[in-house]
Amino acid sequence: MDTEEFWQEYQAALAGVKAAARSVGSTRHKPGSIAALALAYYQSPEFIGLRDSTKTVRRSIVDRFVQTTGQDPVRMLERKHVKAIIGGMADRPHAANNLLKALRLLLDFAVDIELIDRNPAHGVKGFKAATKGFTDWSEADIAAYEKAHPIGTRARLAMALLLYTGQRRGDVVRMGWQHVHGNRITVQQSKTGAKLDIKIHKALADALAHTERTNMTFLVTEHGAPFTAAGFGNLFREWCDKAGLTGRSAHGLRKAAARRVAEAGRSTKQIQAVTGHSTLQEVDRYTRAADQARLADEAIDAMPDRSDREQNFPNRKRRLDKTARKVLK
Repeated sequence: MDTEEFWQEYQAALAGVKAAARSVGSTRHKPGSIAALALAYYQSPEFIGLRDSTKTVRRSIVDRFVQTTGQDPVRMLERKHVKAIIGGMADRPHAANNLLKALRLLLDFAVDIELIDRNPAHGVKGFKAATKGFTDWSEADIAAYEKAHPIGTRARLAMALLLYTGQRRGDVVRMGWQHVHGNRITVQQSKTGAKLDIKIHKALADALAHTERTNMTFLVTEHGAPFTAAGFGNLFREWCDKAGLTGRSAHGLRKAAARRVAEAGRSTKQIQAVTGHSTLQEVDRYTRAADQARLADEAIDAMPDRSDREQNFPNRKRRLDKTARKVLK
């Protein structure tokens, strides 16, 4: 039941839970309830071993689910209930898919500790992605942004860091002079843990030349503090709006970086060396359109030109004139 009293109890238990995973519960929540399962899951190796960014996202999803279903017994949760919950989120397909993924993992844990015999979330289908994700920036978009935000502004520095390192916004906001070594910048991605050593592009070097060395991070708020990923994302959208670019985001510049390398005819492994994607399939999603256009150009250019053979038909004009007269009759 979604009550303020229940939610306060849950948060209190979450802050001080000590029970081992197999005990499944707390003094404030009935053992075997969904809320008790969530609290035990947060203390499990499966959850503790996740990266902090992943923990934050998953915990947020599970907490929202607990807020409405926390007092229900886990053993009463059936496949039809999971299908109904996910189906009821048709207006939020991405959120529904994220919840389904989290439920599969949470209920896998419930099976492991023998709270239930099988996972009712397995086999339940989510929604097909309705979009291709974040919009890639075109060259015209990049030019418009640069015109609106000249070298020396935070907005221009932000774009240069995103575009010429190919990194996510959460990694860009942590970059600082301590990561620069000669003409290279080092990155350890927060999402994957991948360690990257990237050459500094001339356009990025130009932007960094106007950046103070007094802060721990290149990008700081108006108060001189480092950005959070979310706070930076919100401000970057404002900068995009000022440039007349609606529907553009920081992540779209990561895609643009991959596209540019693909359009230059470089391999997916070379793109992967910059973006840090863990699989080549992920890189392929970013560069498929660029690869298609480049390969199509190469295919068309490879076609032999036979147009000069028309000169071997001296009566061709007469035949065309005759055909034209028939059409006009």
